[in-house]
Amino acid sequence: MLLVYLVSPLDLVPDFLPVIGYADDVIILAITLRSVIRSAGPASLRRHWPGTPAGLAIIERLAGLAPTREPGQTHGG
Repeated sequence: MLLVYLVSPLDLVPDFLPVIGYADDVIILAITLRSVIRSAGPASLRRHWPGTPAGLAIIERLAGLAPTREPGQTHGG
């Protein structure tokens, strides 16, 4: 569904408008990715995450998931 929306010539805001033309595409993409991440669950995300722990923490925060604590990390940082 997302791919169809992104390649479709019909858009909420026409892409030829500078900056805001692509803003609706970015918002739809972000909402979809957040939904997919939340549906997969935090354990699945952590198990398959290929990036750095810092990158995972950013994605978890953006998806509204509880951040991962590294072993030995205390509550204060």
